[in-house]
Amino acid sequence: MTDTSNTTIFELADQFIALANQLSQQEGDVGKVGTALRFAAARFNAFEAAIKSADLGAEKDNALEWFSAEYREMLSDNLDDHIANPPVVQEETAAVDDSVQIFKG
Repeated sequence: MTDTSNTTIFELADQFIALANQLSQQEGDVGKVGTALRFAAARFNAFEAAIKSADLGAEKDNALEWFSAEYREMLSDNLDDHIANPPVVQEETAAVDDSVQIFKG
């Protein structure tokens, strides 16, 4: 498959983020939208793996490892960015959204 588009992955990601922000405002629940986005990514990545694999059953563990490592690296980079540049949260959004979790290892 040849990439004939000049659109970068970051520009595509910005479109998904814009939709996620819009849905978060509509739903009033960042956690619900985040969970839906992770599910959508998992579903689409499974589809991607299926069409790129000659034998997905045999390659499933490798696909899981590859996609997990990719996501972990991207998430780590973005967490570092938010640590360095915390997002500004509007008071009304913070009051409405009760889905914030304390993450413990």
